[in-house]
Amino acid sequence: MPAASVIEEEVRRFDAMATEWWDPAGPMAALHRMNPVRLQWLRDAIARHFRRSGAAPLEGLDILDVGCGAGLLSDPLSRLGARVTGVDPAPSSIEIARAHAAETGAPAQFRQGTVEDVLREGGRFDVVVAMEIVEHIHDVPAFVTAAASLVRPGGLLALSTLNRTLKSFTLAIVAAEHVLRWVAPGTHRWEQFVTPDELQAALTAAGMSEVRRQGLVFSPLRREWMLSRDCDVNYFMTAGKAAT
Repeated sequence: MPAASVIEEEVRRFDAMATEWWDPAGPMAALHRMNPVRLQWLRDAIARHFRRSGAAPLEGLDILDVGCGAGLLSDPLSRLGARVTGVDPAPSSIEIARAHAAETGAPAQFRQGTVEDVLREGGRFDVVVAMEIVEHIHDVPAFVTAAASLVRPGGLLALSTLNRTLKSFTLAIVAAEHVLRWVAPGTHRWEQFVTPDELQAALTAAGMSEVRRQGLVFSPLRREWMLSRDCDVNYFMTAGKAAT
């Protein structure tokens, strides 16, 4: 597989957890808790970019969900009216995604592969989404370039990842993995975290213009994830492609 988007060890690890993707109390519990707020952020970011409003702001848009896993984000995006294609290199995850979509009636489509595979086949989309993926890639600029190439003129690239700070090491590695056990130890490697400036530089080099960045924090009192100005640990970033 293309080196830019795949670390084989991580693909195998996520593939081994495929049957538990949809268990809200399983190893993907943190993503289940995070999913409502990231779906809200993504819906609003897309609607804002394409100047849409109303009950179905995603209607008719082609969206590629990169690193879709078992469809935790693809499924609700497709229910909001978008034509969603989920792509992931882990074969078992794709099998689970297809089975879940068939069971629930979600119209999302799924395929095994990488951004490079989709690019070689000439795929183009209004929106390319890569949520919690960048920190699992060893060549971020190459990945961003490939993902940006899949965005149609006038389209949007949306990403979320983890900042490389002392605070993120303390909260995302020590606390989340070893103290609270929200995710399995070894899920993240702090040295692979990406700062907002590094991600912005990769987007600029790929011909994209940053539109917005937004932090994501966990409130212990409310026991839920919330949008914030604080980008020290988790953050979102969107970038647009010129219309011509």
